[in-house]
Amino acid sequence: MVRYQLLIEYVGTNFRGWQIQKKGLTIQGHIQKNISKLLKEKIILIGSGRTDTGVHAIEQSAHFDCKNEIKFLNKFLKSINYFLNDKGISIKRIKKKSNEFHSRFSAKQRIYKYVIFNQVSAPVIEKKRGWHVRKPLDISLIKKGAKKLVGTYDYSTFRSSSCHAKSPIRTIKSIKIKSLKNKIEIEFKSQSFLQQQVRSMVGCLKYLGEKKWDLKTFDKVFKSKKRLLCAPPAPPEGLFLARVIY
Repeated sequence: MVRYQLLIEYVGTNFRGWQIQKKGLTIQGHIQKNISKLLKEKIILIGSGRTDTGVHAIEQSAHFDCKNEIKFLNKFLKSINYFLNDKGISIKRIKKKSNEFHSRFSAKQRIYKYVIFNQVSAPVIEKKRGWHVRKPLDISLIKKGAKKLVGTYDYSTFRSSSCHAKSPIRTIKSIKIKSLKNKIEIEFKSQSFLQQQVRSMVGCLKYLGEKKWDLKTFDKVFKSKKRLLCAPPAPPEGLFLARVIY
């Protein structure tokens, strides 16, 4: 068997997330089905992690095994993208890898980006590519709150009730915040995240930026480990899986 890694870009708006479901169109399912057709053998596509319904990817990583070596990789890319592009999916690169490589378990860091449009008017060109927040946000307060989230902690406050992770302990390596005109980008880096962790943290940072909470309240909610005290999670359309580092 020969193993290949794919780097995938997609718009998650019209999908029920990455992972194959019994009903509904998924990114994993759609790519897997079309590669199987192209190679004329059943392949199983394994991603670096799941993205929820409506979440996008700038560079998701996945791998599959097939019986024979793909001799012309550029030709394969053109052929597979012909079947994927109209659904908002593009395979950016394909690489031959050793059988030791695993898109999920070999990952050292994952980078997610969250985009907020902080303006009165709703964005049109970038609709469904960010969270539209009308109320002015205090960037300096958001940055102070973000600093409190960096490190190794119990992130139970930000964990979805349907999360199946064995432990709520995670290590966030960094949170970077950029603000240009009315666009705010928040970048999170960690080896792994809990289900809805990033969106829940962004929801709490938004409360802080709106001054619904002060820093003391924000810190208290985080340390409480109680999901019920968490702010509503930010919507999925602002979240992007930006990169997986190996």
